[in-house]
Amino acid sequence: MAGMDRRADLVLEGGGVKGVGLVGALHELHAAGYRFGRAAGTRVAGTSAGAVVGALAAAGMPPERMRELLFGVDYRRFRDASAVERVPLVGRGFSLLSLLFERGVFEGDYLREWLGNELADLGVETFDDLALDDPAPWMGEDQRYSLVVTATDVTLGRLVRLPWDYRSVYGVAEPGRQRVADAVRASMSIPFFFEPVTIANPGTGLVSTLVDGGVLSNFPIDTLDRPDGRQPRWPTFGVKLLPAFGEDTLRLPLVGAPHLPALRLLTSLVGTAIVGHDQTYLDQPWVRARTIQVDTEGVGVVDFDLDERQKLHLYLNGRAAAAAFLSTWDWDDYRARYRPPAKTGGRAETAGSLLGP
Repeated sequence: MAGMDRRADLVLEGGGVKGVGLVGALHELHAAGYRFGRAAGTRVAGTSAGAVVGALAAAGMPPERMRELLFGVDYRRFRDASAVERVPLVGRGFSLLSLLFERGVFEGDYLREWLGNELADLGVETFDDLALDDPAPWMGEDQRYSLVVTATDVTLGRLVRLPWDYRSVYGVAEPGRQRVADAVRASMSIPFFFEPVTIANPGTGLVSTLVDGGVLSNFPIDTLDRPDGRQPRWPTFGVKLLPAFGEDTLRLPLVGAPHLPALRLLTSLVGTAIVGHDQTYLDQPWVRARTIQVDTEGVGVVDFDLDERQKLHLYLNGRAAAAAFLSTWDWDDYRARYRPPAKTGGRAETAGSLLGP
């Protein structure tokens, strides 16, 4: 199929500012002829930073433009002051007050507005704008979109996939009319850093609090896999950001406030959950076989002071990782090894229930 457009689904891991590495990997896949998102009729799943890049990819932004966008943005602007910090005589010296009273140091409004504007330029506002033209018959009614993002509902204690769960979990009558930027903002709610997002169930009145999807699963590689046991029509590629464990502990900017031991422990626990939750999952051979692993050593999840050299390093690492992956990728071999045809009357006999689209 050299020289031809090839379709693929994508699953993009979260990683804060490390998301530049995702763009490098997508650029290399695109250069190899792979197409994804609404124009290709395929789907993209993402968590946190993966949700941001995934939304842009699903909406049809070319990787070249995505690179320009993420290289040009000043990540420091994502650290937008909360209402408490804007009070005169309080200010940034008391970020701890924002953490205590607003459950996050930063509001995240700039991120939502920035992404919303970029999506609008691509003709996307709601999930209806990302509806698949020809969805597979086995897809549920609320799964027929080219994007799905994950978030963690700490009220219900579960992972949610938006827009898939808007109706079944939150009683939203028209999931397709929900704003894409709002769902991504929920997925990006890094605990303690960004204020969480709330959503009310109109039927029960219950108000749920949503935080970063990475708290429960930062790399939901099986999200887009078909459940009916049949062979996939095209591959699902995962892009994972390999951390230097220990450098990803969340560093809260509590200027003027003591770094209390209990608070340090709590942020370390959250950082470990986001970075390490899916590490053992990657050891499974059928997961490794379809996963591009990008080295992001030396860059932390919330290093918003990322300079141009670091951005370029992440981007080039993403391209190199994808190129190395594609040099050994064999679709026919993968299907024969991990996705044999389903037995009559049952599912395919594979290790796990990870059957592609």
